[in-house]
Amino acid sequence: MRIATLALLTLALVGCPKQVDTRVAGSDDDQLTTYEARLEELLTRGAGEELSCSEQCTLSTQTCDVAEGLCAVVERHPDRMDLPRRCARARESCAEKTDGCTRCRNR
Repeated sequence: MRIATLALLTLALVGCPKQVDTRVAGSDDDQLTTYEARLEELLTRGAGEELSCSEQCTLSTQTCDVAEGLCAVVERHPDRMDLPRRCARARESCAEKTDGCTRCRNR
């Protein structure tokens, strides 16, 4: 059921590449699912196409904002061992996008 919900949410987000408010209501698990779907949408938006430096840096900022939101939810649950790796993946995505922005600006 969660996989179907995540797939549907990802499809909806990918189909609507607009500014999305990442503040969400619901349980922390629902918030994590929403943050992860938003991260996936941001990662796929930049893949396979040539983005301007401005677009890359905007994407980097958005990715890092979502990653920090996700990690804030994770920090509220220090007893859950499944969550730290989700935060780590989100921060890795932020670092990758930040590197892309930095490389672009240094050209």
